[in-house]
Amino acid sequence: MSKDLQPTVDPTKMGLGRSIAVLTSGGDAQGMNAAVRATVRVGIYTGAKVYFVHEGYQGLVDGGENICLATWESVSMMLQLGGTVIGSARCKDFRTREGRMKAACNLVKLGITNLCVIGGDGSLTGANEFRTEWSGLLVDLVRAGKITEEEAKKSSHLNIVGIVGSIDNDFCGTDMTIGTDSALHRIIEVVDAITTTAQSHQRTFILEVMGRHCGYLALVTALACGADWVFIPEMPPDDGWENHLCRRLSDQRARGSRLNVIIVAEGAMCKDGKPITSDQIKKLVTDRLGFDTRTTVLGHVQRGGTPSAFDRILGSRMGVEAVMALLEATPDTPACVVTLSGNHAIRLPLMECVQVTKEVTAAMAQGRFDDAIKLRGKSFENNWNTYKLLAHINPPDAKSNINVAIMNIGAPCAGMNSAVRAAVRMGIIQGHSMLAVHEGFDGLAQGQIEPLTWTSVSGWTGKGGSMLGTKRTLPGKRLEEISQNIAKFNIHALVIIGGFEAYVGGLELVQAREKYEEMCIPIVVIPATVSNNVPGSDFSIGADTALNTITSTCDRIKQSAAGTKRRVFIVETMGGYCGYLATMAGLAAGADAAYIFEEKFDIKDLEYLWLQNKTRIHCLKNESCNSNYTTDFIFNLYSEEGKGIFDCRKNVLGHMQQGGTPTPFDRNFGTKMGAKAVLWLTDKLKECYRHGRIFANTADSACVLGMRKRALTFQPLAELKEDTDFEHRIPKTQWWLKIRPIMKILAKYDIKLDTFEHADMEHVIKKKSFLGK
Repeated sequence: MSKDLQPTVDPTKMGLGRSIAVLTSGGDAQGMNAAVRATVRVGIYTGAKVYFVHEGYQGLVDGGENICLATWESVSMMLQLGGTVIGSARCKDFRTREGRMKAACNLVKLGITNLCVIGGDGSLTGANEFRTEWSGLLVDLVRAGKITEEEAKKSSHLNIVGIVGSIDNDFCGTDMTIGTDSALHRIIEVVDAITTTAQSHQRTFILEVMGRHCGYLALVTALACGADWVFIPEMPPDDGWENHLCRRLSDQRARGSRLNVIIVAEGAMCKDGKPITSDQIKKLVTDRLGFDTRTTVLGHVQRGGTPSAFDRILGSRMGVEAVMALLEATPDTPACVVTLSGNHAIRLPLMECVQVTKEVTAAMAQGRFDDAIKLRGKSFENNWNTYKLLAHINPPDAKSNINVAIMNIGAPCAGMNSAVRAAVRMGIIQGHSMLAVHEGFDGLAQGQIEPLTWTSVSGWTGKGGSMLGTKRTLPGKRLEEISQNIAKFNIHALVIIGGFEAYVGGLELVQAREKYEEMCIPIVVIPATVSNNVPGSDFSIGADTALNTITSTCDRIKQSAAGTKRRVFIVETMGGYCGYLATMAGLAAGADAAYIFEEKFDIKDLEYLWLQNKTRIHCLKNESCNSNYTTDFIFNLYSEEGKGIFDCRKNVLGHMQQGGTPTPFDRNFGTKMGAKAVLWLTDKLKECYRHGRIFANTADSACVLGMRKRALTFQPLAELKEDTDFEHRIPKTQWWLKIRPIMKILAKYDIKLDTFEHADMEHVIKKKSFLGK
């Protein structure tokens, strides 16, 4: 990501005299409408004309009313809609040169030389081919008398930018494609529903999900629900898998489990290339084990429904970056695709990504399955490795004689239990004894500690809140009792899962090492809070679930507002002094404003909203954004000033943001964090083992495990103090503040951006060892 600024360029004039067309092609995906909306609004913001192309490439070929001018209002109320409002279609005509000539003619006549294509790799490859032969098409059109020499000269070059919309997440070069997260939401809803009926009747359920060539949906679903087995096309099971599968299911039942869950990608196959079907697996389980077995094929329900908050934000960010890429492109710039790397939108050469995507298919066809996993990218590979570790493995006979304690600190949030489950099972796999500390530091001081087993954490991934119990109490005043219990229960390492209190509590334990030798044990803090305010991590477990709760509530509010004219809605979110939830929910829900503590505002900002003379206004604020401009104050102000013009409503969402079942992201994130934390502790314990005992007193033996960009990293608690505002309980640097200008532009703020962060073209790094010969 480039941080070079271009202060000489006025972003509101970048697009003057330019025209941009946006189309959606191929299979639909939730979140496409967010990308279309952002492309249209940012294009208009830059001064460009923006056109819809209805019905994908077919509309481009047919022209006429299929290509029409978009307005700011024409993309209103689109964010919460699934599918694609402007339509999509498979187009045979565009695959012929004659069809592409018609498309080129239609664009030239409207003066459109910038094309944003939202679709899968096939759609984007077609766009690149169109761009490559553009000059030749113009020559043929002039020769045929379809366009003039002057028109050809004005449209001499076509810029192409791709945005990947695919629920399969099968495009290399991006961590996530638009629609994947929403599809996972649909799948997990079904898994949760199936789990209850399966437990009632002691059934085995086989769930088939989409993924003809890519097993991402199946793999993440298996991680998120703790499935007994997963079949994916990238890694077919070993020969004799039938015996292994039946043995695993039987072992689970013998351990007291009342259900089995098997996830199958529709493209699952054996190593010889023969398909593995859900019916085939059902027959195997029924015939061999006699288990009551049911099969559910989800099909197109995965493509439908309301897009998740993540997909709305992803689509919006990609749409913004696509417009900037088009307007900054030169004739020498290769066609690019906007992708996601960690929390950054980046640009990659389109055909490099397409090539690597094709190499995955080639690797699978040639039986190079390890290469196929690596080519899918780090995220996919990490998911696969984590699943393999946490899938039903017989605990080792040899014990490590290490006791690892796990506790939850701070307010409860969805995903905490996923992290605890993963940590417990990973610890057992390492040969450790795992201990549950109930009720936080109070429980540690009072000795509320008991062993945790493999089966005692079964089914925890889908449960919200904290199964261990959690409190906000810090350890400072009870250090003596805590040290005594660490010694009494022979605790060698500590996993603290929680919010800002977990971070501060960990610091207090580290500072107490000078006085209490018992505190000299490895400690890892896993951020888990809806507020997303723990230093050392871009994301916290639980924040995604809270964000989806806020977004779905705002959808209902907007639906209510649609039936009334001249109404102001004020929604208060949690977050303390951290404006993450208010900002991201504002972007996901299409709010007109989001007031936060980190960005000061005054009465003029509040007045600006109703002066826009909108028919409906919808604003969010985080709970501690301003000590004077409270939710009640803003409500009273708008109610008084709006008499006879509009009326006002307020919603304080409160603790509903901390409840509910965790989203797929939080389940997956918590699972990976819990597993990685225990693996790190295991290595650290070996380092700290001296003269027959554990002694850890270095700064790097007490860390926060956080996500930074796209990597999970360990940072010493003490080193993070410099980047912490302890008074307001927030990190001093927060990456998401850079997204706020996007939210303001899409809400039609009259602002000039003098610091518009943009992405430079990067390259897909291809390691020879991944690609074979």
